[in-house]
Amino acid sequence: MPQTVLLAEDDRAIRHALERALSLEGYEVTAVADGVEALAQAHKTPPDVLLLDVMMPGIDGLQVCRVLRAEGDRTPILMLTALVETADRIAGLDAGADDYVVKPFDVEEVFARLRALLRRTSPVAAGGGGAAPGGDGGREVQVSDRQVEAAGIRMDLQARRAWRGLRELELTRTEFELLELLVRNAGIVLDHSTIYDRIWGYDFGPGSKNLAVYVGYLRRKLDEPGAPQLIHTVRGVGYVLRED
Repeated sequence: MPQTVLLAEDDRAIRHALERALSLEGYEVTAVADGVEALAQAHKTPPDVLLLDVMMPGIDGLQVCRVLRAEGDRTPILMLTALVETADRIAGLDAGADDYVVKPFDVEEVFARLRALLRRTSPVAAGGGGAAPGGDGGREVQVSDRQVEAAGIRMDLQARRAWRGLRELELTRTEFELLELLVRNAGIVLDHSTIYDRIWGYDFGPGSKNLAVYVGYLRRKLDEPGAPQLIHTVRGVGYVLRED
């Protein structure tokens, strides 16, 4: 069965070009012109992935994200945006988007990001099983078929839920998988290219801020007053999860 894409884009030329390109790539595409139609179609026939323009009349792409996430819909969402400031990208992540492409874009980049999102539709292991050393964190990673735990973080992989201590974390799909990767490798420094490959399936290049945006967003959800920071930056290398 072909994978289904719900495309919402108010620019007719872009919508038709993307619809044709996605169809030729083998996707089954439903294309709509605004957020109202996008929500109606998503409720009627849930797609495998949504491709949403941010700036649309009436209900825009961010509002569509917020509504679907509030309803508990975890379908992966890729945003199309002409907004390039970090604050704009963070607004999209806050709304529940999993990834974004900045206009003007290369259609091959859209394909690559869609493939990466769809590979992550079902929970998959981010690392090997068994116990891994906790490194500087002084803890061992406890792994089972259902749960992984380290540095005070507990994750239910089947239910896709996570907690720091007793507090449940509200995470997007990408945040959950980034945290799972870090927890499974607690105490081990993961370089940028490894994280990009494991989470997105490809490296955005040295100039990309994509990973830094997600790490910053995840830190804000993890950090607690008076508690140790868990995600540490190793300058020039990457990131590590550990309790100091």
